[in-house]
Amino acid sequence: MTETLVIAALCLVTGAVLTVLFVVLSRRQPAASDDRMADLAARVEATIGMLAKAQGQLQHQVNERLDAVTQRLGQSMQNTTQQTVESLQKLNERIAVIDSAQKNLTDLTSQVTSLREVFANKQSRGAFGQGRMEAIVQDGLAKGSYEFQFTLSNGKRPDCCVFLAVDDRPLVIDAKFPLEGVTAFRDAKGEEEKKQAAQRLRQDVSKHVSDIAEKYLIPGETQDVALMFVPSESVFAELHDGFDDIVQKAYRSRVVLVSPALLTLAIQVMQQIQKDSRMRAAAQTIQTEVGHLMGDLGRLRERVLKLQTHFGQANEDVSQILISAEKIAKRGGRIEALEFDGVDDPGESAVVIPAPMTRKLGAGE
Repeated sequence: MTETLVIAALCLVTGAVLTVLFVVLSRRQPAASDDRMADLAARVEATIGMLAKAQGQLQHQVNERLDAVTQRLGQSMQNTTQQTVESLQKLNERIAVIDSAQKNLTDLTSQVTSLREVFANKQSRGAFGQGRMEAIVQDGLAKGSYEFQFTLSNGKRPDCCVFLAVDDRPLVIDAKFPLEGVTAFRDAKGEEEKKQAAQRLRQDVSKHVSDIAEKYLIPGETQDVALMFVPSESVFAELHDGFDDIVQKAYRSRVVLVSPALLTLAIQVMQQIQKDSRMRAAAQTIQTEVGHLMGDLGRLRERVLKLQTHFGQANEDVSQILISAEKIAKRGGRIEALEFDGVDDPGESAVVIPAPMTRKLGAGE
């Protein structure tokens, strides 16, 4: 494109120079001959014709180049439009994914807010811990081996009592853990505020441990230990890390703090204990039935021995019968082997009587 424009410019400049030269020469040589002027005019006209032809070719090439540029520009715009449409589609898909994630985040925020409201209310928090404890117990133990809100002899009703098969005394589980002190301890900002919150936490948990030991540990009626359910693994870990004195006091009061994972493990151990107890209870019945089975087996052996004796006698009788049948067959063969001598008259025959047997028959013959 640039080369064509340069050529066109050169042609135009050349034509202009020739025209100027012709005018100058015509002015400087007014007395020149007509032939010379005519020859110069012819050359100028030829040059102008060549310039016109070159200008036509230049116009044609320019048009071709413009068509090619227009086509490429249209193709490029089409490709760009297609790519833009695809990018917009992908962008819409990404926006849809972002909208879905934002919706899930909104739902999660709502759930967290509801959970915060649950923990803010003491009764709702107690119901939350109670529900979680009940779910763990119901998933691990069979019906009839536990009871919720069981009434003790002193009128107290613990959250759950587990009845072990090896002992009639129930194991008490309490799910009303005081989380106000834990929440205040976590929300404390300064050092003094944190110290006061830690003191409050110690007082709340110590009081709750004392209440459990006083209400639910009844000698001769309940187990010697009780379980205090902590409905959060993080709270349980925080108590063991920063408040070891509370944990030790609970152990001395025969109250064991358990997290959801530890309660699940304890329930599985109780389930295994109950299973072993049922197996031991059934062992006596199994032993008695095995004794009866051994007696029946002894009588069966005696009767089989008697049957074997009868079969032996029958075999002996069959053997004797076979011996007699064999002897009879032999005698029949000897009788069949008797020879008769021939005579002249074919109508008469002489019977050869064998000599009398002198051998005595045996007892079985």
